[in-house]
Order: sequence, then structure tokens, then C-alpha cells
Amino acid sequence: MLGVTDLPTYLVGLVLIILLPGPNSLYVLSVAARRGIRTGYTAAAGVWSGDAVLMVLSAAGVASLLQANALLFGIVKYAGAGYLTWLAIGMVRAAWSMWRTRDEATPDAASESASAAAAAERPYRRAFLISLLNPKAILFFISFFVQFVDPGYAHPALSFLLLGTLAQLASVLYLSALIFGGTRLAATFRRRKRLSAGATSAAGALFLGFAAKLSFSSV
Repeated sequence: MLGVTDLPTYLVGLVLIILLPGPNSLYVLSVAARRGIRTGYTAAAGVWSGDAVLMVLSAAGVASLLQANALLFGIVKYAGAGYLTWLAIGMVRAAWSMWRTRDEATPDAASESASAAAAAERPYRRAFLISLLNPKAILFFISFFVQFVDPGYAHPALSFLLLGTLAQLASVLYLSALIFGGTRLAATFRRRKRLSAGATSAAGALFLGFAAKLSFSSV
């Protein structure tokens, strides 16, 4: 169908890959839990946009260029690791601020503080950069997609479009589940600042782990 071979195997692999935890899904879950459904979808839109760019770059052969050029791969890799580290530091600082003010803020003050933080955070841009600055994802897209594109098909762009559309649909379903699950945590976080601070600290630690893993990755 449209130059795609062994579609059932692709779908099974896609589901398994989507379900693997990573910085994209963790960030969307964190935003939904802290800011609600609307802002959660704003972050998810950043992920989908970043993934779309990676798919286009992969189809255009940019991933192969990264794979062949160790210096270029290293630049992208450390830029991504640095950005994840910066986000992790921001999460840890936010958690410390929550802990210090756990017994001070009134509901109105907390609401105003949350609104100001949401405006400064810019979840769409952050999620977009988290998704885009991931060289392993670029390499994955090209190595995974190519296996299911018929090299003899006259219009390979249609094959990549179909595979990419299916990947985005799977991501929409998965991130939507995370968003609605995350908003259930929001009320608890608002009532219990200690829990919120602990969860934010844990998210920061995981992002540091993602940064370290990315730093030691290879082509």
C-alpha cells in the first residue's frame, strides 16, 4: 500500500517504540500535571511539530549525513544534552522554590505564581526543542522507516507520508492518555506542595539522566 511493505510489523514496532519512556513524554506529563489539559496539549503540539521536522529531515537524508559525520553528530548530541540539563536545573530550582514556600502561599498567590511560571515556561517551544535536539531520534527515524519503504516504488514521498502519519496518530493517542492522566494528579499537587516539589525534583533527575545518556550515545 503506497509503497509500504509489511505494515503490520511496522505498527507493532511503532507501538512498542511509542510506549518507551523518554524526555518528550515525561515533559508533556509534567506540564499537564502542573498546568492542566490545555497547556498539556500545547506541549504535545511542540512534540508533534518536532517529530514532523525530524521525519522530513530523515526522509531528505539528513539523518544519513549525521550518521556519516561524527563531528556534526557530536555538535547536535551535546547541544541536545545541554538543553536537557538546562531544563533539569530549572525543574530542580522550581522544586526548591515550592518546598520553601510550602506553608506560605495563599490560593490566590499560588494561582498568580502558576500563571506567571506558565507564561515564562513556553511549553510549546520547550517541547519542540526537546523533540528536535535528539540525534538518536533522527537516526532512529531513518533506520526504522527505510525498512518499510519499497525501494522500487515510484513515489517514496507517499510512503514516508503514510508511515509518518501513522507515527503521529500513535503519538497523539499516547500523549493524550498522558495528558488526561496527568491532570488527575494536578489537584493533588495543588493541595500538597511537598508532593509537588518531590515530583518536580524526580522529573529533574530523570532529565539529567536523559542528558547523560545522550552525551554517551554514539552514531
